[in-house]
Amino acid sequence: MEIYQVGGSVRDHILGAQVYDRDWVVVGATADDMLGAGYQKVGQDFAVFLHPDNHEEYALARRDNDVAGQGDTAITLIDDLNSRDLTINAMAMDENGLIIDPLGGQQDLAEKIIRHVGPSFDRDPVRVLRAARFAARFPDFFIADETLELMQQMGRDGKLNNLQPERVWMELVKALSANAPSRFFTALRKANVLGVLFPEIDELYGVPQVAEHHPEIDTGVHTMMVLDQATKLTPDPVIRFQALVHDLGKALTPKSKWPSHPGHEDLGTDVVKNLVRRLRGPKHYELRGVMAARWHGHVHKAKILRAGTILKLLEATGAFKHTDHLNGLLLASEADARGRLGFADRDYTAPDYIRQAFVAANQITAQGLLDEGYKTGPTLAVQLSQRRIKAIKGFIKNYTC
Repeated sequence: MEIYQVGGSVRDHILGAQVYDRDWVVVGATADDMLGAGYQKVGQDFAVFLHPDNHEEYALARRDNDVAGQGDTAITLIDDLNSRDLTINAMAMDENGLIIDPLGGQQDLAEKIIRHVGPSFDRDPVRVLRAARFAARFPDFFIADETLELMQQMGRDGKLNNLQPERVWMELVKALSANAPSRFFTALRKANVLGVLFPEIDELYGVPQVAEHHPEIDTGVHTMMVLDQATKLTPDPVIRFQALVHDLGKALTPKSKWPSHPGHEDLGTDVVKNLVRRLRGPKHYELRGVMAARWHGHVHKAKILRAGTILKLLEATGAFKHTDHLNGLLLASEADARGRLGFADRDYTAPDYIRQAFVAANQITAQGLLDEGYKTGPTLAVQLSQRRIKAIKGFIKNYTC
């Protein structure tokens, strides 16, 4: 039995980055050998085991995309490395720190290249998403021409048409958590598969906007700029998702209305819902995405909104129960305001205005009214709303920039 550290942890070790999780491959052992040594088997599809002490994952070596099953002791470390996706992920390290690199992963790291290992790359279509995700994780790396060509061929062959939705969603969230999420979508678009995987995003390209407010014109370009701005503002993938989907309704506005997009906020809510549900994403992504699509325009117009409309916005975000929801909307709206050609450094005070209005309204509470003698019911709800509107009006009257 031989044990090697493999994959991302070896890559990050070579890069001098912090290693959070380590994966191991075991050569020359069977499942019975692992169980006999006290390891605990995980799942049914692959022979993966948890170490009895540190609970790290140890997988039996496998060849190409075959299921390892009970373990084939004839499979070598090189066979296993050849079964992996990218050269930078296909390196191993022995117990003495010696790097085993038969596929040139170290050179590709040095030259900042994302390159597929070999023909087995196309046996798992999700690897197209992984290659794009690594472009997002390492912003100064580029996808090798031959890998991009293979990604394009996989798209033409329809190999991405039936990917499990959950796997696509998982790669999306990982990409949104990366250093430069927009590069994920840019890479997929260069591979001509963005329309297959994320048609809602792809359809934004070529949709014009009013040049005065959007010098970049193209809505798809704008969306990537917004995502870049959101990345600067927050590491939270949920808020970055809100930035990504805020303008999806613009692909549905009638061409006769272009470059204006009246009503795109309402049009976008169903598109967001359908995207999250199609990929079987969590409900809170749907909720927050819809929130951004529906209300970002109101945030931009905050200073001309009536007190009652501001209260509706606050209630729609659940601000009185979840202030993080309001904050997410405001950050996504700020990213939208700055994600325009030449607008990145412009003064944008709308979020602060909304936050101050919320502080004023939040001084009025249901408990306070109960303490005054009101009873739970419709009268209490009406009184709470009226007093909060009055508080917001007071804020508006005294507001100074």
